[in-house]
Amino acid sequence: MLRRLLVITVPLLVALVAALGIPLASAVVQRETQTTYLDRLGDASRFASLGESALQSGRLEALSQEIQGYDHLYDIPVALVSADRRILLASRLEFDPTKDPEVTTALDTALNGGVRPEPGYSGWPWRTGPMVVVEPVGRDSEVVAAVITISQTNGLRSEVLRQWGLLALAGLAPMFAVVAAAWPMSRWVLRPIGRLDEATAAVAQGNLEVRADEVGGPQELRRLARSFNTMVDVVGKALNRQKAFVADASHQLRNPLASLRLAVDNLEPHVEGEHAREAHQIAVEEAEEMGRVLDTLLAATRLDSARQTEPVEIDQLLTTHRPAWQALASKSGVDLKIDIPAGLTMQEPPGGLGSVLDELVSNAIRLSNASEVVITGRHGELHVVDNGDGLSAEERELALQRFWRATKHQNVAGTGMGLAICAELIESAGGTLTLHDAGPGLDVKVALSASRNGTSA
Repeated sequence: MLRRLLVITVPLLVALVAALGIPLASAVVQRETQTTYLDRLGDASRFASLGESALQSGRLEALSQEIQGYDHLYDIPVALVSADRRILLASRLEFDPTKDPEVTTALDTALNGGVRPEPGYSGWPWRTGPMVVVEPVGRDSEVVAAVITISQTNGLRSEVLRQWGLLALAGLAPMFAVVAAAWPMSRWVLRPIGRLDEATAAVAQGNLEVRADEVGGPQELRRLARSFNTMVDVVGKALNRQKAFVADASHQLRNPLASLRLAVDNLEPHVEGEHAREAHQIAVEEAEEMGRVLDTLLAATRLDSARQTEPVEIDQLLTTHRPAWQALASKSGVDLKIDIPAGLTMQEPPGGLGSVLDELVSNAIRLSNASEVVITGRHGELHVVDNGDGLSAEERELALQRFWRATKHQNVAGTGMGLAICAELIESAGGTLTLHDAGPGLDVKVALSASRNGTSA
């Protein structure tokens, strides 16, 4: 963000300096050009005055010496041209400016109308031509000749460049000063924003202990940080009260539930008759179901405390959980197959992936009415696939909601929360749990970041 802020600020400063500098640069060119032109015009006017007197007296020797000395001193050739375009005097041998079209145009203006022609040169550094000054000798209809001076403009262009350099320094120095001041100022403003962003990311990962910086930065950002911290406090207290209520309620219900289960079990010797024994069995099953609901609620409260992910080796996980899966499958008459490459590693919430697979395998064996369950793993994905009855598209969409159970499973033991908790565990690790049609059967896909080491089994 600091880089983007400077990218916006610096071009604006450059545009401001350019908006002020370009007119000043143009004014420098006009001023220096005008100064040089007036200087050359003064010299040409002096020679024109001397030339008028010399032509009237017929004595041109003094004027010839004057213009030669001027040329020698300033390296500016001078010529006196008559009304019929003949070179009367020249400061250099074979100097004939009338062959230059630009000079010819200015000379026609001076000789025909007795008017001094406008200068055709401006001192922009890329204009390398000379400055031509033509001054008529005489006025109006009495113009008898013209004085021509041709000045090289290297000095003029060098002076313009020198003054442009001074202007650039004068403009860039404040700009660099502003940029130098903007850098720490921007960091001072953006530092609290960066810390607030880090705190927000930590809260999004479940860490409600983090707090934003309320000290540094502008007053508005400090006020925003205080509001953020207040919000986190309120949310944290609400979540703690919620978890405490569920945990306390679950623990408080355990003792009455245990007493109720003991009382129901003690009634068994006194139950007579088929209908009475059936009612007694229903009471036992309902008591067991209440126990499972309490365990699930406690698992849901522990879910919120998982904040960080950690890598787990699938080989080690299979070693721990495979015997229980095989035993459950054998008891239910289901063929269990496992095809997972060796060395596969995945990220998981602490202690989460094993319990997730326990729930998925248990559901596939108990609820799917399948004859075969296959567990596969490839490239950051785990699949638990059965060839059972499966779920419709609408049921697959609802199956990840808490307490939802399919109609055909209403008489099967369960709370309807296991799959929802598994999905939340996977999401807390940055992954996804999705249900797909296996045609026939159901494919439960667990996607997590993974890295592979070793060879495939």
